[in-house]
Amino acid sequence: MRAGAGAGGTGAGASLMGGSGPSAGSGATPAIVLVIAGLACQEVGASLAVLLFPAVGPLGMVMLRLVFSAIVLLLIARPRVRGHSRSDWTGVALFGLVLALMNGLFYLALERLPLGITVTIEVLGPLVLSIVAARRASAWLWAVLALAGVVALGGGGWDRLDPLGVLFALGAAGSWAFYILASARVGRAFAQLDGLALAMTVGAVIALPFGIADAGSALLRPELVALGAAVAILSSTIPYAFELVALRRLQAAVFAILMSLAPATAALAGFIFLGQHMTWLEIAGIALVIAASIGAVRSSARAAREAAEPIA
Repeated sequence: MRAGAGAGGTGAGASLMGGSGPSAGSGATPAIVLVIAGLACQEVGASLAVLLFPAVGPLGMVMLRLVFSAIVLLLIARPRVRGHSRSDWTGVALFGLVLALMNGLFYLALERLPLGITVTIEVLGPLVLSIVAARRASAWLWAVLALAGVVALGGGGWDRLDPLGVLFALGAAGSWAFYILASARVGRAFAQLDGLALAMTVGAVIALPFGIADAGSALLRPELVALGAAVAILSSTIPYAFELVALRRLQAAVFAILMSLAPATAALAGFIFLGQHMTWLEIAGIALVIAASIGAVRSSARAAREAAEPIA
């Protein structure tokens, strides 16, 4: 997730930074399968989280997810804490704050909106960032297409969508954009997974009091805590591991395009696991946002290639 919500942030961040990644070769197909499997795990995890809302609440779910994600990452990365500047630690603290905020707003939106619509609105954050990073007039075509998709999402009547839920989803979208920028900053200062593990720990600490207040005595039920751990593994650990392997075999732009399919996988998961039906106009809106996201990624990658080419 959005290494939390933001596994998707990994690919978007890579393309925004202009990294081309490895060339697609014979390992591309298995890598694509891994990315799609990671997306499926994310949305199954999100569906399970929704089912747990009545017991632990959305903020309780955020706390469980971040705490278990932090524990797993700390065990895997065993980050070094020495040799970093004050600026580096400020970056980690801000990254952790963004992680907590992004996940909190995402789950608060999920409490009020269908999964597919929530993820579609959330994708607007990295989409806007890609459009701005492209610095091309043609990139704004994708902004118009995305706007058309958002209008289509409300085609059945915006009164069908909880206004507060939409605001939460828009907040998650903005947080995802900041997540990408914060992730890039921390990634430059810390080796491998060290920065993410430390930031996830900060996010878990921030989420702790809100989660305890929301979940209350439910945290004393071992089966609910175990399900919270399952959500963390499905939504964060497995997708991040799959994406890490896939990024070694795929170009960053290809990876980001695959991540643009998140709204479609979310809508499918919402239908299968939560019985969330959507109108044809809402499905068309999701398709438009996906098309805009893919177009923006391609424009951003093209602009990065042109900037890297030597001037004759």
